[in-house]
Amino acid sequence: MKVMDRMRQSTIGRSMFRVPDRVTERDRAAGHWANFLLHLYPVKVRRKELTFGYSAFLGVSSLVLFVSLVVSGVYLMFFYVPSPGNAYGDIQNIQTSVAFGQYVRNVHRWAAHLMVIAVAAHMAKVFYRGAYKPPKEFNWVLGVILLVLTLLLSFTGYLLPWDQLAYWAVTVGTSMAGYVPLIGDSVKQILLGGPTVGSTTLLRFYVLHVAVLPLLLTGVLAFHLWRWRKDSMLQMDQQGGSDV
Repeated sequence: MKVMDRMRQSTIGRSMFRVPDRVTERDRAAGHWANFLLHLYPVKVRRKELTFGYSAFLGVSSLVLFVSLVVSGVYLMFFYVPSPGNAYGDIQNIQTSVAFGQYVRNVHRWAAHLMVIAVAAHMAKVFYRGAYKPPKEFNWVLGVILLVLTLLLSFTGYLLPWDQLAYWAVTVGTSMAGYVPLIGDSVKQILLGGPTVGSTTLLRFYVLHVAVLPLLLTGVLAFHLWRWRKDSMLQMDQQGGSDV
């Protein structure tokens, strides 16, 4: 600590650390409000919301799995072409010839399965705890949207290997989507891009899987986390409780 104090008091240190030490809670709150990013978040949250017993860290686990999916997915994109003539062969090439290809694909696949389980368990935990009640009802809606996007990510990735299992699973899945009242036919047409599963379907599923849905999920997730912090502060003001 003394080394850091001497560094801060040096000429270079004073040019680097222009903000004074935050000693009291008021000082720390002032620094929080003055920060470009931190001012978006509340100064305090309830301490119990940061414990394992409160959430089992299922939300954090879902976020970590999503990041691992993005990283592994970007790696796999270098070796995959979304066309019926190349897709299956590219998957085989990834598993046999690409460095760490089998490992990265397994990480991607199992992370996808685990993310669906983690998000569903997180929703169940929130429902059981009653955390969907005011003032957090809108954040519950965001959570439902995140669950739907997670399921869509899993579904759109199912076709990409372009094998028999993927082909018939997507055929059945899109046929089921066609029975949704009012919008079923439109949803089916958007997914298939034609009367049956074909090259257009594969391309649309690929674009949805690697671009559209991840961007949507990232945006909703950022809003979800922001609302969680804001709602926590509001609930603390209404009900009281320990904070950090």
